[in-house]
Amino acid sequence: MVQSQYSLKKRLIIYISVFSIALGCLLIFSAYRIALQEINEVLDAQMQNLAERIAQHDPEPVQSRFEQAKHYHEEDLFVDVWAYAKEEHKTHAINLLVNPVKKAGFYTHKTSQGVWHTYVLPLEHYQVQVSQQQETRQRLALELAGSMFIPYLLFMPCVIWGLSWIISRSLQPLDDFKAELAQRDSNELRAIQLNDYPVEIVPTITEMNHLFERISSAQQEQRQFIADAAHELRTPITALNLQMQILLKQFPEDQDLQNLSKGLIRIQHLVSQLLNLAKQDASVLEAENKQQFLLNQVAVNCVEQLIHLAMQKNIDLGMEHQEDVLLHSQESSVHSIIYNLIDNAIKYTPNQGVINVSVFERDGLAMIQVEDSGPGIAPELYEKILKRFYRVHHHLEIGSGLGLSIVEKATERLGGKISFSKSLGLGGLQVNVQLPL
Repeated sequence: MVQSQYSLKKRLIIYISVFSIALGCLLIFSAYRIALQEINEVLDAQMQNLAERIAQHDPEPVQSRFEQAKHYHEEDLFVDVWAYAKEEHKTHAINLLVNPVKKAGFYTHKTSQGVWHTYVLPLEHYQVQVSQQQETRQRLALELAGSMFIPYLLFMPCVIWGLSWIISRSLQPLDDFKAELAQRDSNELRAIQLNDYPVEIVPTITEMNHLFERISSAQQEQRQFIADAAHELRTPITALNLQMQILLKQFPEDQDLQNLSKGLIRIQHLVSQLLNLAKQDASVLEAENKQQFLLNQVAVNCVEQLIHLAMQKNIDLGMEHQEDVLLHSQESSVHSIIYNLIDNAIKYTPNQGVINVSVFERDGLAMIQVEDSGPGIAPELYEKILKRFYRVHHHLEIGSGLGLSIVEKATERLGGKISFSKSLGLGGLQVNVQLPL
């Protein structure tokens, strides 16, 4: 089943919009809590001040009146002054009165009309109470929080539009990258410059550049194959052509021999053309690929490219020892050597194994060392494993048997040497590659 494609730009806009709405809800909740706290502080101070002022003027008994159908505001306070001896609190209509207390303070109690917040000031013969509905305070806090959220809600379309524009501008390098690739032809394999793109897509471009290098190397291999085949075919075809000329001198009237001679001449011409074309391509590629680079950086790149394969088997893959080794050679070929050695080690290293890669300089030579904790190979098979399609551990991993053969061919082309031994630290196979600086 083919998965439907999605737009990264639309997904980002949707996610950010949902996040903004959720943030708005969080803001209104926080604003409500803060407003309620501030309202409580202000109204509590007002209630306390009112009770103290009443107590200073020799109060007379007062009974508040509450109407159930009336909508009260924050300035509406209910004042009750009652005498202890008469026990008026037992017969109060809505039971707002609080039982006699010894200490002045705020009290919260519940009645049939809801929750009430009351400041109680006990006197010698009377108790002064100033009450207010808790619902009134909550309603006021909600109105204040809502008035803060409405501008946020009104500006939300402008915010989403601005975010869409910012996201479009931020993703513009992806369109530029696509346009640059679309403008290239099939033979343009030069590296893409990293300075024109943000760091987020630099790894992708780096891998793309490595891909270009491998494609260029593969094309060189194909041209080299054509050159070798043309060279090997040219000699026997030339000999056949000479023999045909001798036969034609003996039988000049034989039409079949004449047709065969023409066919040999066409083949000889085609082989010569292929050989000349391959030589030209090979010389161009050789001039382009030889450059100076740090061998340890190439090794680190190979480890990074293959770390996901190692993680699938819980293999500890890393650089054991590395030095800054400046090499003047074909970077794509060196990359192929290290890449294939690590890939081969991952295939034959069991789960939760260890693979160490080392790069250093010794006796004027660049050394590449890859060792693993796999089953290893018997010394008498070291020569056989370099042959194409030869495999020792058929049951461990699916492979083609070409990895070490490719490494050997690339090493020889660069003037290096490959050798095998048993890893003293890990117990598996250790591959050593020497390359001239």
